[in-house]
Amino acid sequence: NALTDLLHPCQVLTDLFTAQEHKGCDLKGLKLAYVGDGNNMTNSLMYGCAKVGMHFVAATPSGYEPDAAVTEEAKADAALTGGSITLVHDVYEAAKDADILYTDVWASMGQESEAIERRARFQPYQVNEELMAQAEPNAVFMHCLPAKRNQETTDAVVESEQSVVFDQAENRLHAQKALML
Repeated sequence: NALTDLLHPCQVLTDLFTAQEHKGCDLKGLKLAYVGDGNNMTNSLMYGCAKVGMHFVAATPSGYEPDAAVTEEAKADAALTGGSITLVHDVYEAAKDADILYTDVWASMGQESEAIERRARFQPYQVNEELMAQAEPNAVFMHCLPAKRNQETTDAVVESEQSVVFDQAENRLHAQKALML
């Protein structure tokens, strides 16, 4: 699946496909707000959103921002497509008027020893009903799964009508088959 500590490119192909499926064919101009750790998903989403002209905003705790070189490259790509890349620390600023609200686990593989510390640090970055209410009324919720329920997101959000996480999971098969083809 091409997953590395820096990037998760096959997942972002799936995510853009799922966004297209739920938000319409043209992703240009849509806002995707990512909330949580500035990890390989954040890096990949910056690249993907920039390539299709989306507005990407990441809200991370201070010290957990995405890779600086990736950020600069994605900003350059976004300048060519009419998209934008913005990094903030305020979850409500990121989520405001978002078309897509996205999160990932707070402790990725290899970070298990940091899980307790990260859980305390990231708690204000949980995607819950209050945060979803900041997004557009027809916004969708995405997560690359598996989710640690009631940590980075609540059960209520994962199981809501706005959640498309199970479509995302199904679309991994289709996106990777297309990539191989």
